[in-house]
Formats: sequence, C-alpha cells, structure tokens
Amino acid sequence: MAIELKEVNTLNELKQFVSFQYSLYRDNTYWVPPLRTDEMLSLRKEKNPAFDFCEAKYWLAYKDGKIVGRIAGIINKKYNQKWNEKAARFGWLDFIDDPEISSALLNAVERWARDNGLSRVHGPLGFTDMDGEGTLVEGFDEVSTLGAIYNFPYYPGHIERAGYSKDTDWVEFEVTMGQGIPEKVERLAHIALERNKLTVLKADKAKDILPYARDIFHVLNEAYRDLYGFVELSDKQIDMYVKQYFGFIIAEYVPVVLDAHNKVVAFGIAMPSLSGALQKCNGRLFPFGFVRVLRAMKNNRRVDLYLTAVRPDMQNKGVNAILIHETNKAFIKNKIEKVETNRELEANAKVQAQWRFYETRQHKRRRCYTKELTGSTNK
Repeated sequence: MAIELKEVNTLNELKQFVSFQYSLYRDNTYWVPPLRTDEMLSLRKEKNPAFDFCEAKYWLAYKDGKIVGRIAGIINKKYNQKWNEKAARFGWLDFIDDPEISSALLNAVERWARDNGLSRVHGPLGFTDMDGEGTLVEGFDEVSTLGAIYNFPYYPGHIERAGYSKDTDWVEFEVTMGQGIPEKVERLAHIALERNKLTVLKADKAKDILPYARDIFHVLNEAYRDLYGFVELSDKQIDMYVKQYFGFIIAEYVPVVLDAHNKVVAFGIAMPSLSGALQKCNGRLFPFGFVRVLRAMKNNRRVDLYLTAVRPDMQNKGVNAILIHETNKAFIKNKIEKVETNRELEANAKVQAQWRFYETRQHKRRRCYTKELTGSTNK
C-alpha cells in the first residue's frame, strides 16, 4: 500500500506525533524516553518562544492506516541571518525500517524548503542548541541520556541513501571517576583562582544560584556564539529555561565562577543520570514517575553533564580546571563512578582536552547531515 504523508494541524495530531516514538522504541533497552510534557512544550507554537524567529511544519507518515514515521521541518530565520545561510532543518525524525518512508519524510521537508526559497537542508537539529541534535552513528548499544537523540542503527543508511552527507559530528565520552582529584587539576584550579581573582559561588540550594541564572545563559550565548549551528537564546527563551529547569538543579553539581565584580565568568551544569528513571516511567512524571525521578536524584552512581561555558575573555586561563575541580569534589562526596559528557563537537579540542587527566571512553558519535537542494526558488 502507498505511503501517505499528512501534515500535523491539530493538537490531537501533535499528540500522535509525539507518541509515535514511544511505540517505535517500546522494547528498546537503550532508548531513554523524553518527558512528554517537554516534547509538547517544544513543538507548540504558542508555548515555545523560539517561534518568535522560527517557522515549523510537522508530518506523519501512514501505511496501511498506521503511523510509521514522523518528521519536523524548521526554518530558523535567526540562524540564516546570522550565518548568511538559506537553510532549513529537519528534526524529530523517526521511522520504521523502510526506505520509502524515510525518503518520503525527508522529501516533504525538502519540498517545503524549496517553496520557501531555501537551498539546503541539514539535521537532525532542533529549534535551538537546547534541543536534541545529531543522528547516532556509533554507540547503539549504549544507554542514552535525557535530552539526547537515540535512533536505531538503520537510520544513518536511510539518510545517506536520500542524498545526505556528513556536515559535522559530535563525540561523547564516558569518564571514570577515581578516588581523588588529579593533582594537576587541583593545582591548575588553584592557580586560575588566584591569578584571575576569581571565586566560586557558595551555594547550598538551587535558590542560591537562581539570582545568577540569567547571567549564566548570557555567558552561554557569548561562549557558544561561534560554534556550529548556534543561535543566541532570546530573553524569552532564557526565562523559559530558567523556569523549566532551575527548580530541579542540585547546587553542588552546578559550580558558578565569579569575577571580582560578582559577574559570572563560567559555569557547569551536571545532574544525576535520569536515564533509568525515565525508562521506568516512559516519559510521564505522574502518577509515579516523579517519585522515580526524585529517587534517581538522590541515589545514583552516574552523572550527566549538560552545559559548560567560560566567558570568552576568560578562556585559556585555566578556568575550566576550576569547574572540573568543583564538580569532582561533589562527585567524590556522592560516590559518583561514571560521568557522561554528552555531545561535544569533534573539532572542539579545547573541550575534549579537559578530560586528559581522567580515564575516558569515547563511546558515542552522532552526526548532523546536510543536502544541497536543486531547483529551489528565491523569495
């Protein structure tokens, strides 16, 4: 039977769009279900402030009356203006192992891109860097993390057969914590604090960090501005992320470095791994998922790193060592054994160098693909 593509136009169809992944990966032991509420928040125009500068369309693929695939097409106007591009993005791509389905989904985004006068499609990417990015190309037998994309091993082949090639890769590491802090890390951290007249914010609870939350995201904007695909977060987006996530952070896992004027110089955000808890609650916090998440926050031997940034004027001055030193202290205190770095651009040697004093295993790789379009029209 022919494949039917249907554009998502109603709230009920959007719920079906979100729900498809939960059925597709139901029996997969490595996939970590995202929170359904977060998925809906990201995809709804009236909820996500990224729509101030983004357009998006979503499609579902049907075969024999059943949903067999999905895809989102995104035009980030801010990105195109900043990078002088004429590009559309694809994201939220999932499909059963049928090349006709994956091809039809990607073709839908490509046609939409051409109709809008664009000449390139790349992805998987979200609205911003805060969304999941990259098709997994290595590490299919490794448990995923919250906020990361997991996909079956057949995905890369389908995307490449549709005419896409590598644009960039991200690598991920598993870091093994030792019994103590490496001497070089301790020494470098001490020197960086003294030489640059820096201090580490004394925070016992999340509310102690909250007054610095917006400054943290402003440092993120400055530090990431030249990285692949990055677009600075707006104040509305920052406010949303502060409200959405800062109530859950654990203060000792979020070191904040301040300068002599009490301004944020650098920060790191880590969290106990929620992978196991989310697998058990299948992306739902209620009625019992919230309890599982709270247990994972308190009793865990694994930690996931989410964001790290150093203000550009303070880079290459040993400030990263301060962040590592502070988190390492917290990890020792809480008997953390393994740390997931999450994605790091493969060309970002500075970030990867910070793990040189630890035992590491590069266990995952994910890829952003690109395709030049022919026959596009200018608008």
